[in-house]
Amino acid sequence: MFSLIDWAARKGLSDSTASPSLETAKLRARRTGVRGETYAYWYLRRHGYVMIARNFTFRGMKGEIDMVGYDGATVAFVEVKTRTGAGDEFGTPEEAVTREKQRHLSRIARQFLREYRAGSAPFRFDVLAIQASPGGHPVVRLHKGAFAP
Repeated sequence: MFSLIDWAARKGLSDSTASPSLETAKLRARRTGVRGETYAYWYLRRHGYVMIARNFTFRGMKGEIDMVGYDGATVAFVEVKTRTGAGDEFGTPEEAVTREKQRHLSRIARQFLREYRAGSAPFRFDVLAIQASPGGHPVVRLHKGAFAP
């Protein structure tokens, strides 16, 4: 399945056919994010992850965890960041996972572990960065254990 997703992403993950005047930048960014998360899901599955949750939120808490899966016996909380464009004018995708974002992810992860009674399982936080330049194939960087809770 990843081969099909990878083939479809050969020209990038952004919607280059849409006119800027027809849809807002926020909607375009959301679409790019969804495409990036779908690409990431299949990428991780191909690399041995067993996914158990996507877009996990907990009522009353700010933020979400993009993906939760097992990498062997370790629970991996994965934050996916996708950037399109030729340059790094907004920084690399990894730089978007700030201290505040890490704090929110840690809080939601603790709640996930409590709710699903997996508190004794080893866990870590991974960041999957995707850079997709227009007309180019996405470049993926997986950072296992990117930060500590």
